[in-house]
Order: sequence, then structure tokens, then C-alpha cells
Amino acid sequence: MTTPAGISDLWLVGIGTGSEAHLTLEGRQALRAARAILVPHKGHGKDDLAELRYRIITATGSDARVVTFQYPVRDPALPYLERVEAWHDEIARRWQTALANIDGPVALLVWGDPSLYDSTLRIARRLTPVPRLRVVPGITAIQALTAAHAIPLNTVNGPVLITTGRQLRDHGWPGGTETLVVMLDGDTSFQSLDPKDLHIWWGAYLGAPEQILIEGPLAKVSQNILETRATARAAHGWIMDTYLLRKTPQPA
Repeated sequence: MTTPAGISDLWLVGIGTGSEAHLTLEGRQALRAARAILVPHKGHGKDDLAELRYRIITATGSDARVVTFQYPVRDPALPYLERVEAWHDEIARRWQTALANIDGPVALLVWGDPSLYDSTLRIARRLTPVPRLRVVPGITAIQALTAAHAIPLNTVNGPVLITTGRQLRDHGWPGGTETLVVMLDGDTSFQSLDPKDLHIWWGAYLGAPEQILIEGPLAKVSQNILETRATARAAHGWIMDTYLLRKTPQPA
């Protein structure tokens, strides 16, 4: 992979769940100081995702050059890990092509926080040579979810496990776990669980005007979540959601 001249610094700026209010002061300063800002376009029906990024850039007063690229799709014919590796390679290649002839630091807006269930750092390290990386932390979907529901993330002195829908679907409820946060779950894997004694706090489009919140005993609200999620996804063409599950204490 050939490296475009001048790409020496890449700044990964967490933008929370897409709300302008989720961008930190450091993030605003980074976008104003960047020479260019890389914006992905994810194709038909997902224009809102790019528009959210553009609104955030405009709100900062940045005059950086906006550089776009088309997001590739994963090859469903490949095994999961091989599919992800090939996908990351192609994203890195498209970054490299899009950033040709850019001189100066480049910023990339990252949903949530670049450190939590996000592959941007891994993709950035595929560039040759690897640019100097700066990470500006953002509000995570977990923070936005617990804030929206006004709940603590953990019980008193209790552990929390953060996992994915795939892990939950393939392996079930992890033993010894009291509180579970599930991300990247396009298949609503809570359906695979025995709902008895489980409480769910679910949220979509967190922090946005379209925000949707549902909470309650899993046995009672799971169907509502499924129907609400399907309707919202059809209306917007995309959905970003996460949820927290907690075992309810049993009477002595």
C-alpha cells in the first residue's frame, strides 16, 4: 500500500452518539485545527449518518477541507473473522486513496469513543507508514444509555460485563454476571435468553431528537422493543441501539 505524501497525523475524534452536545471541548478544538476531515458515506438510505457528521463539523466553526469516501460492504460469503479483516483492509485502502495530496493533520469523526467496540484504531494502523495517532475520547453509547434512563451502570460493588450481540447469541448469559451491556446487536440477541428475572434498559438514537427509550422486565417489553426497533429502522434506513440487562434480585 503506497502512502500519500504528507499524511503524518491522524486524529480520531469521538463524537458520542451523534449529538452535537456530545462533542468535547478538546474535540471541537481538534476539528478546528485539522487541515482536513475525513467523512464516510455509507450509501443509499444512510445519508443521515453523513449529515450528522456535517452538522457537527459546521457547529465547531471548522474550515477544514472535507474529504469523503464510500464505505465498503462486508463480504457475507467469508467466515466472520476473515470477513472483518478483509473489510478493514479495504477501508484502510480507501482512506489512503482519499487522503492523497492532503498536507497536515487529518481528523476522523468516530461514533462513541474510539476505544470501545470500534475498529478505527486497528484500521489506522494498517496505513503505511502508520501515522502519528491522536485519540480524542468521546461519550460512549453506554454513558448515553445510562444517562438517558437515569440509572447507574453498576450495582453497589457489582461488576459489569460489556459484550456484543454475537457473543450473547453464541454463548448465552455469562456465568457469574449480574449486569450485562450489549452492543453491536443487529439481531436483538436478547431473544435467545430466558427472560425470567431479567430487566432491560434499551435505547436507540441516543442523544438525538429521534431518541427512543424502553425499559422494563424483559419478558414484558421484548416484543415492544422488537416492533419499535423495526419501525424506526424502516423509517430512518439505519438504527444504532444498545441495551443494558440486569438480573433482578430474588426475594429471600
